[in-house]
Amino acid sequence: MQNRYSGDIGDFSKLGLLRCLARSGLSIGLNWYLTPDENHNDDGRFTDYLKDHSKNKALYGHCDQELWNRLGEIVFKEGRTVQNLECPDLIPAVYWTEPLDFSKKSKQERDFIRARWNEGAYQKLSGLDVVCVDPDNGLIVPSAKQKPKSNKYVLPEELQRYYQNGSSLIYYQHKARKPDRFYLDQHEKLLCSGSFPDAAGLCLKFKKTSLRYYCFIIQPFHRQIIEESVNEMLKEWNELFERLEVRTDRSVINE
Repeated sequence: MQNRYSGDIGDFSKLGLLRCLARSGLSIGLNWYLTPDENHNDDGRFTDYLKDHSKNKALYGHCDQELWNRLGEIVFKEGRTVQNLECPDLIPAVYWTEPLDFSKKSKQERDFIRARWNEGAYQKLSGLDVVCVDPDNGLIVPSAKQKPKSNKYVLPEELQRYYQNGSSLIYYQHKARKPDRFYLDQHEKLLCSGSFPDAAGLCLKFKKTSLRYYCFIIQPFHRQIIEESVNEMLKEWNELFERLEVRTDRSVINE
């Protein structure tokens, strides 16, 4: 996440999902995986969905009118920062907003910064029912490991510690020029790695403008309430989200 993305259509999807989970009584934590703003591309520009005309009201306002109105105020009046998104009228959540900044740092320095940053996040978000992590790109890929831009990814061991502390997880996954099956395979292999015992999986694909996935790693004692909450959400959000099948048969996944 970067401040310049705040309030874009991705936030509408993410915060809409978390608001639905919060309404079911689950406590929510959000780790922004905040990184310094970049200026080499136009990412975060997708705010036209907030413009006040009938098509947007019918599509986005129909899903969550309060959220749509509030994000419009933030984007067009208050300013695009994650701090402006951290308000109780959006989600009654606990946030980790500390930046993960690797600018001009050596590998040794990056490792130290990340370890200290993670420790702060674990302490802040410990004990919550659901922790959502929001890295720019998603789950780490081999080409990014140990690199300066690895702060734009979440590591499996970082997810594992939240799970060990009793939280269910949602991690953001950016969709690049690969098919759905690529990201589902990645998610399924993570679920079956042995790091998340008894976890159930779920994956939602956001279909509009800037495609992305929300991948769930669900504690067994949260499974029913999260399933019910997601199913209820999809009744109103079905034009924007698609639920994808997550396989749990290890013999199939490891083929």
